[in-house]
Amino acid sequence: MNCCGPEADVALGFNPVAASGPSREELMLASRLLPGGARQVELSVPGVHCGTCIANIEATLGKLDGVEHARVNLSTKRVSVRWRDETGVPSISAALARLGYESHLFEQGADDKDETLAELIRGLGIAGFAAGNIMLLSVSVWSGATDATRDLFHWLSALIALPALAFSGRIFFRSAWGALRNGRTNMDVPISIGILLAFGMSLYDTANSGPHAYFDASASLLFFLLIGRTLDHVMRERARVAVKSLARLAARGATVLQADGANAYLPVQEIEPGMQILLAAGERVPVDAQVVKGRSELDCAIVSGESDPVAVESGASLRAGTLNLTGPLTIEATAKAQDSFLAEMTRLMEAAESGRGGYRRIADRAAALYAPVLHLTSFLTFVGWMVADGNWHQAITIAIAVLIITCPCALGLAVPIVQVAAARRLFENGIMVKDGAAMERLAEIDTVVFDKTGTLTLGRPRLMNAREMSADALSVAAAIALHSRHPISRALAETQAGMPAKDGHFDNVEEVPGFGLEARRGADTYRLGRAAWALDDATAAKGTVLSRNGVELATFAFADRLRAGAVEAVADLRACGLAVEILSGDRPEAVDAVAAALGIQTFSAGVLPSGKVERLVALKAEGRKVLMVGDGLNDAPALAAAHVSIAPADAADIGRSVADFVFLRESLAAVPLALGASREANKLIRQNLVLAIIYNAVAVPIALFGYVTPLVAALAMSGSSVVVIANGLRLGTGKGRAAKSVASRANAVPAKEAMAS
Repeated sequence: MNCCGPEADVALGFNPVAASGPSREELMLASRLLPGGARQVELSVPGVHCGTCIANIEATLGKLDGVEHARVNLSTKRVSVRWRDETGVPSISAALARLGYESHLFEQGADDKDETLAELIRGLGIAGFAAGNIMLLSVSVWSGATDATRDLFHWLSALIALPALAFSGRIFFRSAWGALRNGRTNMDVPISIGILLAFGMSLYDTANSGPHAYFDASASLLFFLLIGRTLDHVMRERARVAVKSLARLAARGATVLQADGANAYLPVQEIEPGMQILLAAGERVPVDAQVVKGRSELDCAIVSGESDPVAVESGASLRAGTLNLTGPLTIEATAKAQDSFLAEMTRLMEAAESGRGGYRRIADRAAALYAPVLHLTSFLTFVGWMVADGNWHQAITIAIAVLIITCPCALGLAVPIVQVAAARRLFENGIMVKDGAAMERLAEIDTVVFDKTGTLTLGRPRLMNAREMSADALSVAAAIALHSRHPISRALAETQAGMPAKDGHFDNVEEVPGFGLEARRGADTYRLGRAAWALDDATAAKGTVLSRNGVELATFAFADRLRAGAVEAVADLRACGLAVEILSGDRPEAVDAVAAALGIQTFSAGVLPSGKVERLVALKAEGRKVLMVGDGLNDAPALAAAHVSIAPADAADIGRSVADFVFLRESLAAVPLALGASREANKLIRQNLVLAIIYNAVAVPIALFGYVTPLVAALAMSGSSVVVIANGLRLGTGKGRAAKSVASRANAVPAKEAMAS
């Protein structure tokens, strides 16, 4: 049998046909067009399981013609590839197949059975059964069995170990062979070599009636390695559960109203912007859309975190994934499914674990370099003992122990296990993280810069003097305001929401840009807007006025509201020793009012987008590491220029795409909560790296001097991985005291208000 041919591939679990993956045509159809003439596609690659796998795949795909970006997500076992559209589709599937990885198109929302976990559990059970029984037989040998009895027990151990290693070990052998056949190494290579050498050495000793055999070491090593790998997989699956829960909120299709008046049910992927959709009560919004006709209430908890229903009517914007509760709606799609709010939030969650922060790059690089260094160390150990003692049997036994005990599994798990736990904790609190590097940067900040409108305040004015005017005047103003999407008009319209229509019919309503709304009813002309225009009097005081034929009917006073939790969040950030300031393009009096309400001493008003960037550059020159919190289109350059940035979910699209974090709920408690979780994650990462280094510093010399058997080496190496995983899991159980207190206070204390208009 050809040990290097296709038969060997199949025997080790590789199927060259299955590994071919989707064709270029399929990749093109599955890809989505990005701004700037780039395309991106996501592939599922089940064989990815360690840092070296990530490095190999990213390096190989990054060298393909036209590829701008290749990123592997270890938790979801997905590969995201972005390439320039004009270069054509790269040979992504073929490149992955050459590396030995099966790939297929990722279908968002697919709820397949976790075959990897099932395979790990089966392997774990068989390895545990084999290790336990071999240990029982070994006890008899240790108790003094000799000659024929000892040989019988050794042969029985071999018979138990062989099928167990073949079945349970294929998880490691498959990966190791895939790396070696492509001239690469990964963490499974030294593991596989150690297992096979220990078994082969034991088989040789048994055949020659040797006093010692290490079948128990082989089986125990597999058992404990599988414990560590299963824990790691379960931890990552906990992060994937959050992504799956988002995916379940996505509608599979919708009833589309066609041009001829007929209805057709289309898959959500086929819905295009501009299509009108009939949305019945109880259905989820399939894509981002705008209400064309009808009134209803929506469950928007996915967006705001609040469980109270939200009333919507004609003109209201809807987010994909929100649930229509009470009435039928006719809505018009404003985005494709792959570009919707829900898809964006899912991508952010999936990207949270796949980033390469400083700690992770160090750990990945160390793990990648570790394998060849480990093999060399083991070989030199064998040579050294041969020179010193001349006993090849002892030399190879010690070399096997060194190979096993120094495997860098703990080092490879040190960073990602914590970042997965941190990303999941933040997601549960309504905060999306783009990558682990953002968490590392957030933990380093010493200054926080806030935008005002839409960030510290809601950017939604509220009528303050409704009780001071007649109900008729307010009703007329609200009816006129319904014809505009201006924030002031929306605030007026909200005052009559849910009330019976009154004086709402006009012959004509026209919006005059920069001034207000003009409505005609019979011989009367109503104006709602700037006082000077509405009263046709250039000397009129500033403000919003309703007039009829130039005569004032009502003057409206509006106030912007502070975002929930703003006061508490700012106080908590300052208590952490951080400098806090405001950079706003709003009027000085409005900024001054907000700064006074929040107790912020440093603030600037009337700042242009370029001015915000200049201020951040100046702070950076002073050695500051700045967190920028903003929401608008004008904040995007500043968000990109900051050391790290956060934006609310209702921010402009470009603001969300530039920001490192996006918080879904209204409260600004998200800012200190994210800071607390990031600092705790960095602390645990440093602990894990120190634990991995200490383990190797202690274990390697002991193994080199021959004081460790392969069995003890297996227990020690596996134990180190379990310790690192258990330490990382501590983050997933904590809630962050400071952040928790801020969140509770934000919910308990009503938001203060600051006059901004």
